[in-house]
Amino acid sequence: MSEQIIKIDCNNLSEKYSFNKVAKQASGAVLYQCGDAVLLATVTIDLNPVVEDFLPLTVQYIEKSYAAAKIPGGFIKRETKPGDFETLTSRVIDRSLRPLFPKGFHYPIVITVMVLSSDEKVDMQVAGMNAASSALYTSDIPIRELVSTIRIGKINNQIVINPTFIEQDKSTLDLLVVGSGLDIFMIEMCVKASKKNDKQSVNELDEDELLEILEISKEAINRATKEYKERFRDVIKEKIDLVMSEELSDRDLYNYIKSNYGDEVSSAIQSMAKSERNSELQAIENKIYLDFENRGEIKDRELISEMLSVYKKSIVRSLILDKSIRADGRALNEIRNISIETNILPSVHGSCLFTRGQTQALVTSTIGDIKSAQSYELIGSKSSLYETFMVHYNFPAFSVGEAKRQGPPGRRELGHGNLAKRALEPTLDIDRDITIRLVSEILESNGSSSMATVCGGALALKASEVKTEKLVAGIAMGLVTDGDRYAILSDIMGLEDHDGDMDFKITGTRDGITALQMDIKLGGIDTKILRDALIQAKEGRLHILGIMEESLNSMTPSQALPSTIVFSIEASDIPAIIGKGGGTIRDIIDKFGVSIDIDRDANSVKITGSSKDSITKAKEYIDTIVSPAIKKPTMNYDINKKYRGKIKKIVDFGMFVEMPDGYDALLHISKVSKNRINRLDELYKVGDDIDIIVLEQKGKKVELCTPNYLF
Repeated sequence: MSEQIIKIDCNNLSEKYSFNKVAKQASGAVLYQCGDAVLLATVTIDLNPVVEDFLPLTVQYIEKSYAAAKIPGGFIKRETKPGDFETLTSRVIDRSLRPLFPKGFHYPIVITVMVLSSDEKVDMQVAGMNAASSALYTSDIPIRELVSTIRIGKINNQIVINPTFIEQDKSTLDLLVVGSGLDIFMIEMCVKASKKNDKQSVNELDEDELLEILEISKEAINRATKEYKERFRDVIKEKIDLVMSEELSDRDLYNYIKSNYGDEVSSAIQSMAKSERNSELQAIENKIYLDFENRGEIKDRELISEMLSVYKKSIVRSLILDKSIRADGRALNEIRNISIETNILPSVHGSCLFTRGQTQALVTSTIGDIKSAQSYELIGSKSSLYETFMVHYNFPAFSVGEAKRQGPPGRRELGHGNLAKRALEPTLDIDRDITIRLVSEILESNGSSSMATVCGGALALKASEVKTEKLVAGIAMGLVTDGDRYAILSDIMGLEDHDGDMDFKITGTRDGITALQMDIKLGGIDTKILRDALIQAKEGRLHILGIMEESLNSMTPSQALPSTIVFSIEASDIPAIIGKGGGTIRDIIDKFGVSIDIDRDANSVKITGSSKDSITKAKEYIDTIVSPAIKKPTMNYDINKKYRGKIKKIVDFGMFVEMPDGYDALLHISKVSKNRINRLDELYKVGDDIDIIVLEQKGKKVELCTPNYLF
């Protein structure tokens, strides 16, 4: 088949799709172009299905350095570990395309999207999504639907569909919606703070405004998917025949479990503790295996476990839909018990232990100067960018009772950390000149650990005295539906996440939503259900915020908080502080253990240290060089001449001596005696007369010594 080129202009995007041109041995492939951005998306399949009951889908979004006319930095001159943006984009594509696959599809699928040419104006996530969807839809894999991706921005209070990457910097809203027709499959949203007339706004969205914007998104997605289907009709490959796995692969075994162990399974599900529930289900599995063994039949343990899991899922859903009963006995809208402890780590700038039910997050806050920011690059950026607010989420295996070593963060960890970052960042001061790093250690997990990270993170920021506009709380919502009926669950636990139909994470302040993430396991979600979920989530969020606000009353400052002082200087003083080749400022930093930032535009010095004592001493030292509080000499002193002065002040590093003409000069401790002296206040007192010799005078700087130092 010869190359076919399809050009589509829809929703402010001008796209070109080239089929049958490259990667022809893949099940599906497309060369996608938008502006100067060129992406190759391919889809391949392994025709040997896995035994496990899941979809083995792997998505790889890969940015090539040559796409931006760059050579990789560092020692190794080839692409290696994917960056955070690549990993997060891979995750977005994965979550968006999974709902397209039918139940029982257990064939390994690999979707690869490679960026071959970049364009700083093009939204690479939207481009990657559309390329991957078109490659899958036109492949020989039996997928009958495709998705369209829409990004919504809000610039000057006007809704903009698919703003360019540059326009997104001006937007107070970042909403990514993926769907097919009128069905929404995936949502990611965050707001961005803005400042006007020195007043900062978080720019939260209320539930009604969000629903209105989602309706605009649905119309745009419906328009795009109709266009794609019409234009791609002639390039779809003939679909291969695949056998879908049955959910009930052994109906007799399923019925046996239902008849003989139904009550025990139901009782196990309603056990309060997750560990107890798992132990009970494991014991039931052992009983079933022994039943067949005693009858002379050997049943595969994996098959028993699989059928028991299917039956357990049906019981969980039936209890919720028929009786409004949850596994832990809560009402559908009830939040688990919450406890909060802050600043429990003495040597940490800020910490919060946030516990909700059987989910526990220890979140720490560390404050650094602007030089501690994380540098990174985007494929279309001309230079390095800097991240001054980081949220790192860690999920050790012991949090769920598993005996596994802890490795590097995976896609899930990066995704949860990114969601928490987007939830909290709008409340931080836009003009902050510090770097903040939050680290969330999940110590126990039974659902909604990312939302515990948001709550704990908001309180850890408060505990480290970081200025935030408002508190942010997060809640995870679930859904169980059989088509006709549905139940919305607040603060879902792991069992309800696994056996439910939706994972909907919502974060916000008392005034509205700051971020959300929604994944649908169904073929879309009805607007009424979405509205009900948002209203119920708001009730839960306000409840959690109330508990968080109460905890602020008992919060005490951390003893490890860094201290900062900012003071003004004259522009002419800056060279003296820096010194020749930066020697003077390095000496001050090393001597007092502080960080020093000089703002040449504002003529100010900022000193940050681990204690108030260290920064006070550093400032006093700088004052000896430039402080206007010390009188400057107006006459010239004779070098090597002895003068009689009066001690005005004694400090650790020397003494301030009033010269005969009334001007003050520093006598450094090292110039008092040839022998080392540790404590001047043991030899001298303020008010004493003292003989001094002028060693050197350079403008306003006078260097003194005592006669004992020379003779």
